[in-house]
Amino acid sequence: MRRTRGRTTATTTEPTRPTGAIPRRRRLRALTALVAAGTALVLAAGTAGAAGPHHGPGKDSGPNPGKGKGPSVTRFHVPPPNPGALTQIKELVRAGQLRDADLIRRMISTPQAVWLTGQEGHDVRADARRTVIGAKWQRAMPVLSLYNVPGRDCAQYSAGGASDTAEYVEWIDEVAKGIGPHPAIVILEPDSLALMPNDCGQDDEEGTLTAARFEEVRYAVGVLAAKPKVNVYLDAGHSDWHRVDSIVSRLLEADIASARGYYLNPSNYQTDESLARYGNLISGCLAYAAEGGDPADCPNQWWEPQEALDWLAANVTTDRAEWTPYVTDTSRNGRGPWSAPEDAAYPDPQTWCNPPDRGLGQRPTTATGDPLIDAHLWIKIPGESDGECLRGTDGPEDPERGTVAPRAGQWFPQQALELARLAQPALR
Repeated sequence: MRRTRGRTTATTTEPTRPTGAIPRRRRLRALTALVAAGTALVLAAGTAGAAGPHHGPGKDSGPNPGKGKGPSVTRFHVPPPNPGALTQIKELVRAGQLRDADLIRRMISTPQAVWLTGQEGHDVRADARRTVIGAKWQRAMPVLSLYNVPGRDCAQYSAGGASDTAEYVEWIDEVAKGIGPHPAIVILEPDSLALMPNDCGQDDEEGTLTAARFEEVRYAVGVLAAKPKVNVYLDAGHSDWHRVDSIVSRLLEADIASARGYYLNPSNYQTDESLARYGNLISGCLAYAAEGGDPADCPNQWWEPQEALDWLAANVTTDRAEWTPYVTDTSRNGRGPWSAPEDAAYPDPQTWCNPPDRGLGQRPTTATGDPLIDAHLWIKIPGESDGECLRGTDGPEDPERGTVAPRAGQWFPQQALELARLAQPALR
């Protein structure tokens, strides 16, 4: 909760300041200028890599990034921040909350993805080109999160997307033209495989829309992964969602073999430990399937850990160094997932939707300590709302927060400050 100080009218004579003391108003102006200067750095394309260098695993991948090494990364790109973040910084400074203002500044000066969403009035080719050129000026690797597949988010808070497959194909072609010869990491369509039309009752008996979804993802993989300097990662949900065999079957049908790998935890809050275990099982199961095995035989994330490892050791002959790699979204998982209070009894807790008291996670890096994990990334923009979050009630307020949450993608100052204050590791 943010405190505001009351203001009283003083009639007494102002006390004498010690010799050499700086007046409070002048000191506040000076600190304000420092915060503003730091914020301006975020917008400067050539100097915004505030998170410092991140050493990558090797050289740029070959003609097919899915078959070669991971992306060559010395630092990740810092995009211009959500305007709501700059407004929040100004308001915090005016309130004298300079420490909090600096926390938000540090948060938005951390590398994170640029979302291309097919928003009306946007030229996606120009937006993609602007991003990769901006990253070039920063001598950094851009991360593009493409989010325009037809029927995205099962018509929930982030509903939208292209109207049909033909429109989506045209959009992907424009994205590819915008990227051009430049390097990029592409996070292809969050929830596209973990939240299919048939998962939410929006498909017909023939599975027409689900079949189209696979066609759309395969097309995007084919176009983007063909670029020598582009590394494409496919959606694999997170460790508290689909069983390993379920998500592996979807990755196979979506042509994971032509992509660099997959990604975990987009816009979610699962711990690094649970994601690493889940990723190890997914990659092991993909290797097992490539050897001719049935994914249905694979251990899942709810097996006893050692039993699952023993199964992989006994049944997968491919060297672990050759297993499919992945990246994780650590933007908001510093304190792990949220559970609704037992006395709340929400009809639908929506634990993924603007949960309270969460914190930023690991900063983006390729120094993950695990050969299977290409990078930890900030895919979700921390501080942007997940949606109105009614938790199964009639609303309009989020009953957990006692306020009407902003629409998905809009800046949420209350949550932004929580994430920054409770970051693990702490913002420095």
